[in-house]
Amino acid sequence: MAGITAPQRTRKSRKPTGKPNPPIVLLTGPEKTGKSYEAAKGSGSDLIGRTYWIEIGGTEGTADYYGRVPGADYEIVEHEGSYQDILDAIRWVNAQPRIDGKPNLLVIDSMTSLWDMLSDEIALFARNRAIRKAQRNRSRVPTLDDPVVVDSDLWNRAKDRWGAVLWMLRRHHGPCLLIARQEIVTAFENDKPTRNTTRKVKAEKNLPAAVDAVVELHSLGEAWLTGVRTLHMKIQPGETQRFPDFSVDSLLRRLGLQDAAETRSVSELRPDADLQEHGQETSQAEPRPATARQAPALTGAQAAGLIRDALMHPTEPETALRELRVEYGRRTLKAVHTDTGWGRMSADALITKSLDHLKEKADEAAGEHGDQPGEHSEPVGQAHDQQETTAADEPASLEEGTPPSDPAEEPPVPEQPEQPEEISEAEEPQDLPRPRPAQVNKANKVLAVLLTEAEIQARILGMTMQEHLEAVSGPDEGTPPPMTKLRKHVIDHRPAVIGLLEERGEREIANAYRLAGKPELKIARIFATLYTDLATVG
Repeated sequence: MAGITAPQRTRKSRKPTGKPNPPIVLLTGPEKTGKSYEAAKGSGSDLIGRTYWIEIGGTEGTADYYGRVPGADYEIVEHEGSYQDILDAIRWVNAQPRIDGKPNLLVIDSMTSLWDMLSDEIALFARNRAIRKAQRNRSRVPTLDDPVVVDSDLWNRAKDRWGAVLWMLRRHHGPCLLIARQEIVTAFENDKPTRNTTRKVKAEKNLPAAVDAVVELHSLGEAWLTGVRTLHMKIQPGETQRFPDFSVDSLLRRLGLQDAAETRSVSELRPDADLQEHGQETSQAEPRPATARQAPALTGAQAAGLIRDALMHPTEPETALRELRVEYGRRTLKAVHTDTGWGRMSADALITKSLDHLKEKADEAAGEHGDQPGEHSEPVGQAHDQQETTAADEPASLEEGTPPSDPAEEPPVPEQPEQPEEISEAEEPQDLPRPRPAQVNKANKVLAVLLTEAEIQARILGMTMQEHLEAVSGPDEGTPPPMTKLRKHVIDHRPAVIGLLEERGEREIANAYRLAGKPELKIARIFATLYTDLATVG
């Protein structure tokens, strides 16, 4: 494959210094094996200028107590427990000057708690994501007991934040002592469990590879050097060596801290760097800014046609109008104007006007149904008269040359209405079909269900229906409370009813009631074993 052979910039080479880096040591082992104790005792080494202790996780809380360990000499760096504040605490330690030319020691106790915090963080992200998705799809919202899948992008986020901590540790001008818990787990061979066991560091899996030495404390006083990068001691690659009379001071001496460089010699990778070919201009290498997604073009006639189609939706005209607004956006709809029976206005204002008109018609239909309960059909003559009345109430279109009226206000009805212009049906949002009786029936069904649930609650709570609904009932006796107040009232009393059901041993009914909808259309079936005289809603 052909490529560039000429060097792109001037470089220089140098001889190796032969000095070791300030070591990053991983001190691991099962619980109660003396990890924090050894770190506290090693803080008083004469190789160290000052020791800074960052405690992560309050499960052990030994930083203050281990200050009385013989030879301990360290300072606790406080933080508020958040990831960003822990990272900033490491930055603060890195900025501290040396004492008498000696490097400072940084102790982090523990890396296990840090990884647990990052794991809990992405678990919360995943749960919030699942809740938002359920709300968007109008499905059941997961509870705290429901498992939630953590997607791979969230795990990548946790690894990035973990890598930022290690990157900051490599910027420390001195040794770092990282404490992590170790677990004894079943060993696997060919993806199958065996009878053998192995030791595993409870942290991000690449942590042992990122440090210069790994010391395992199997028990008090029993230390093993399982991995090391040093030329100051004799050890074979891959060899696990017993470390008699282990101490942090002796380990740092074997790693050559007394001869170490002042700063770590590292060559960090830069995946975000822009590599430019020879002779290519910088302006061509820079990525062009992403242009905003262009909204689809829309004319006045097209907007009127779309709004007409939405209004003619067989079941949900309001939802269709709102989806139309979401699809094209308010900015596009405001820029498109069309002539309507209400005057010349933008498509966005026309949608708003149509939604208000739908609401008015629905309120009128609900009022008429309240005057004549139980009737779901009208005589032909009566319906014809109402259609004529509706047509008389509709706003007349404007003459040519007349200034457009304010879309927010209804134009006054003239004493002698002029002959309206011939306009298309799409421009007449006032010609809407009256709400179907099914919509009114649905509202009555919901009200009946709520009243049935209120009656069940009153029986279980040991009171009358009137006493139970006294807080939300209207001034007129016998009139049911408003649906919104009634719904909130029965939902607020559900926990008390569930508690009484559990006390009476009706746990199956209590669990079913706990998962009931709001409202629950099958509420009578849930309590059918207790009450057989409840009114069912089909």
